[in-house]
Amino acid sequence: MDNERKTFTTHRRFPSPRRTLTAATAAVLLGATLLACGGGEGEDTRSEGQADRTAASEPAGSGGEVRLLWAGDSIAGAQAPALGAALEAAGVKFRNAASDGGGTIVAGGDEITKKISGDTWKTLRKQIESFKPTVIAYQITTYDWGTAEQQREAYGTLVSTAEETGAKAVFVSAPPVEIDDFYRPHEKQMKTAPESAAETAEAHADKALFVDSGPLWGEDASAPKAQRAADGIHNCQQGAAAFANWFVRILGDEEGFTPAEPGAWATGEWTDDKRFAQLGCES
Repeated sequence: MDNERKTFTTHRRFPSPRRTLTAATAAVLLGATLLACGGGEGEDTRSEGQADRTAASEPAGSGGEVRLLWAGDSIAGAQAPALGAALEAAGVKFRNAASDGGGTIVAGGDEITKKISGDTWKTLRKQIESFKPTVIAYQITTYDWGTAEQQREAYGTLVSTAEETGAKAVFVSAPPVEIDDFYRPHEKQMKTAPESAAETAEAHADKALFVDSGPLWGEDASAPKAQRAADGIHNCQQGAAAFANWFVRILGDEEGFTPAEPGAWATGEWTDDKRFAQLGCES
């Protein structure tokens, strides 16, 4: 990793033209390449985050090795197979630490988030110690139910934890999800979470980045652009690939590596990951 720290800028609901163009480019590229998604022997991208994906060469244009630790809930877990494939094709090391059981780092005022966040922090600290990431990317979870103050406190802890190991913290807003009876009591808290993350990143602009996924997914979980699976929450292969293509291009701009074109990875073995079958996605 470069000894000289790069300054990150925050991205709110209205991103720069360059970010909007990236999302549009992703849609054009993937329209052609994702028709053939499916096939190949599956690789288990485990939610506990034990599997690393590594390319043999160093990222093109990078001043050092980039190592991404990916964290979040099961939505992030469903994005992980494609994200790992896209990063591997770009020469970036990847470890999935997303959890199918919650994954939040925010301890709210209820027993559920206190338990989940405690487990998440234990897992993250172990993964940070063993993997030694240069970037810790946390996709805001559907369980970040605390108050705005509790959210900012948790996100600030992630920034300081990353800094202690020489890594940078990246917060990614979650895609829109269907608000059912389970989520409805926490809808307001789910809406403040990305705002809290953006404020935290802005307060630590030299150590953190907030990436708004709104230009990619839109705001309506039922709209075709959102690419939600039948459950209205997770994504299938096409949505995972769209996210990976979009996010890796943003990350490449920030970290100085060249993303691979979707044709190099979008139809690989990851499309047979067992989580997609569990979601009822077509292979």
